[in-house]
Amino acid sequence: MPPRPQNRRRRRSTKRSNRYGPPKKVNKDGEEKAVEVDGEISSVLAGTMFRVKLESGHEVLAHISGKMRKRFIRLVVGDKVRMEMSPYDLTKARIVFRMG
Repeated sequence: MPPRPQNRRRRRSTKRSNRYGPPKKVNKDGEEKAVEVDGEISSVLAGTMFRVKLESGHEVLAHISGKMRKRFIRLVVGDKVRMEMSPYDLTKARIVFRMG
């Protein structure tokens, strides 16, 4: 009878990567490329979408981040929020924090 093969396990690399999807792009400092801005909710739209007026006067279309949705954080007109915007599309944003 031939010898039994050893129980070989695949070793995960020590590099932390996103398991589901493409790797996240990071700067040299180790931070993601996202622009953080503050604004005030000007109108509530359907499907957890909001019109947010920035301090500069521009209005952007924003949606709630997954963690805020998971914790049932409600947003109403007049709330101050912190958002993350992609440097590639400055008309859309993701709301990540409600300041009140």
